[in-house]
Amino acid sequence: MALVLDHTIVPAHDKLASAKFFAEIFGLRCGEPYGPFVPVAINEHTTFDFDDRRKPEEVHHYAFHVSPDEFDAIFGRVQAKGLKHGSGPYSNEDMRVGEFNGGRIVYFKELNGHLLEIRTKTSAQDIAAMRQAH
Repeated sequence: MALVLDHTIVPAHDKLASAKFFAEIFGLRCGEPYGPFVPVAINEHTTFDFDDRRKPEEVHHYAFHVSPDEFDAIFGRVQAKGLKHGSGPYSNEDMRVGEFNGGRIVYFKELNGHLLEIRTKTSAQDIAAMRQAH
Protein backbone atom coordinates (compact mmCIF):
# COMPACT_ATOMS: atom_id res chain seq x y z
CA MET A 1 0.00 0.00 0.00
CA ALA A 2 1.26 3.46 -0.86
CA LEU A 3 1.57 5.94 1.97
CA VAL A 4 -0.95 8.76 1.50
CA LEU A 5 -1.36 11.73 3.82
CA ASP A 6 -4.98 11.75 5.04
CA HIS A 7 -5.15 15.08 6.87
CA THR A 8 -3.19 17.57 8.90
CA ILE A 9 -4.26 20.00 11.58
CA VAL A 10 -3.56 23.65 10.81
CA PRO A 11 -3.49 25.77 13.99
CA ALA A 12 -5.46 28.99 13.52
CA HIS A 13 -6.50 32.09 15.43
CA ASP A 14 -9.92 31.93 13.70
CA LYS A 15 -10.52 28.55 12.07
CA LEU A 16 -13.37 29.64 9.79
CA ALA A 17 -11.64 32.80 8.52
CA SER A 18 -8.40 30.88 7.99
CA ALA A 19 -10.08 28.01 6.15
CA LYS A 20 -12.01 30.41 3.91
CA PHE A 21 -8.83 32.42 3.13
CA PHE A 22 -6.87 29.26 2.28
CA ALA A 23 -9.70 27.86 0.14
CA GLU A 24 -10.10 31.14 -1.75
CA ILE A 25 -6.38 31.52 -2.51
CA PHE A 26 -6.01 27.92 -3.70
CA GLY A 27 -9.33 27.79 -5.57
CA LEU A 28 -10.76 25.13 -3.27
CA ARG A 29 -14.02 24.72 -1.36
CA CYS A 30 -14.21 25.41 2.35
CA GLY A 31 -16.13 22.64 4.09
CA GLU A 32 -18.73 23.02 6.79
CA PRO A 33 -17.40 23.11 10.37
CA TYR A 34 -17.54 19.78 12.17
CA GLY A 35 -16.49 19.32 15.77
CA PRO A 36 -13.45 21.50 16.43
CA PHE A 37 -12.44 21.66 12.73
CA VAL A 38 -13.17 23.47 9.48
CA PRO A 39 -11.92 21.22 6.67
CA VAL A 40 -10.60 22.16 3.24
CA ALA A 41 -10.13 19.22 0.86
CA ILE A 42 -6.76 19.54 -0.88
CA ASN A 43 -7.45 16.57 -3.15
CA GLU A 44 -9.40 13.33 -3.01
CA HIS A 45 -7.11 12.00 -0.27
CA THR A 46 -6.05 14.91 1.94
CA THR A 47 -7.76 17.59 4.00
CA PHE A 48 -6.40 20.53 5.95
CA ASP A 49 -8.41 20.72 9.17
CA PHE A 50 -8.26 24.25 10.59
CA ASP A 51 -8.47 24.26 14.38
CA ASP A 52 -8.54 27.25 16.75
CA ARG A 53 -8.67 25.43 20.09
CA ARG A 54 -4.99 26.17 20.66
CA LYS A 55 -3.54 29.33 19.18
CA PRO A 56 -0.63 28.90 16.76
CA GLU A 57 2.63 29.12 18.69
CA GLU A 58 4.90 28.22 15.81
CA VAL A 59 4.93 28.81 12.10
CA HIS A 60 4.38 25.80 9.86
CA HIS A 61 5.47 25.46 6.24
CA TYR A 62 3.09 23.89 3.72
CA ALA A 63 4.41 23.31 0.18
CA PHE A 64 2.27 22.41 -2.84
CA HIS A 65 3.35 21.07 -6.23
CA VAL A 66 0.97 22.51 -8.84
CA SER A 67 0.76 22.65 -12.62
CA PRO A 68 1.94 25.81 -14.40
CA ASP A 69 -1.69 26.82 -15.03
CA GLU A 70 -2.61 26.26 -11.36
CA PHE A 71 0.48 28.25 -10.34
CA ASP A 72 -0.69 31.17 -12.51
CA ALA A 73 -4.20 31.05 -11.04
CA ILE A 74 -3.06 30.79 -7.41
CA PHE A 75 -0.35 33.42 -7.82
CA GLY A 76 -2.89 35.69 -9.51
CA ARG A 77 -5.11 35.47 -6.42
CA VAL A 78 -2.09 36.14 -4.16
CA GLN A 79 -1.34 39.28 -6.18
CA ALA A 80 -4.99 40.36 -6.30
CA LYS A 81 -5.10 40.27 -2.50
CA GLY A 82 -1.91 42.34 -2.37
CA LEU A 83 -0.11 39.68 -0.32
CA LYS A 84 3.61 39.99 0.21
CA HIS A 85 5.35 37.12 -1.50
CA GLY A 86 8.84 36.05 -2.39
CA SER A 87 11.27 33.82 -4.16
CA GLY A 88 12.51 31.79 -1.19
CA PRO A 89 11.63 30.65 2.32
CA TYR A 90 13.91 33.31 3.85
CA SER A 91 13.16 35.90 1.16
CA ASN A 92 9.40 35.49 1.26
CA GLU A 93 8.67 39.20 0.93
CA ASP A 94 11.05 40.20 -1.89
CA MET A 95 8.06 40.36 -4.28
CA ARG A 96 9.82 38.06 -6.76
CA VAL A 97 9.09 34.62 -8.18
CA GLY A 98 11.89 32.09 -7.86
CA GLU A 99 12.99 30.20 -10.95
CA PHE A 100 15.05 27.03 -10.95
CA ASN A 101 15.32 23.88 -13.01
CA GLY A 102 12.74 25.17 -15.50
CA GLY A 103 10.17 25.68 -12.76
CA ARG A 104 8.73 28.52 -10.72
CA ILE A 105 8.30 28.84 -6.99
CA VAL A 106 6.73 31.45 -4.72
CA TYR A 107 6.26 31.74 -0.96
CA PHE A 108 3.65 33.76 0.96
CA LYS A 109 2.08 33.82 4.40
CA GLU A 110 -1.50 33.07 5.34
CA LEU A 111 -3.55 34.70 8.11
CA ASN A 112 -1.76 32.90 10.98
CA GLY A 113 1.75 33.47 9.65
CA HIS A 114 2.15 29.94 8.26
CA LEU A 115 4.41 29.92 5.20
CA LEU A 116 2.74 28.62 2.05
CA GLU A 117 4.73 27.55 -0.99
CA ILE A 118 3.61 26.82 -4.53
CA ARG A 119 6.01 25.24 -7.00
CA THR A 120 5.78 23.89 -10.54
CA LYS A 121 8.53 21.30 -10.03
CA THR A 122 8.64 18.92 -7.09
CA SER A 123 11.36 19.37 -4.51
CA ALA A 124 12.59 15.89 -5.50
CA GLN A 125 13.04 17.12 -9.09
CA ASP A 126 14.94 20.19 -7.86
CA ILE A 127 17.21 18.11 -5.60
CA ALA A 128 17.99 15.73 -8.48
CA ALA A 129 18.86 18.73 -10.72
CA MET A 130 21.17 20.16 -8.04
CA ARG A 131 22.93 16.79 -7.67
CA GLN A 132 23.46 16.55 -11.43
CA ALA A 133 24.93 20.07 -11.52
CA HIS A 134 27.64 19.10 -9.01
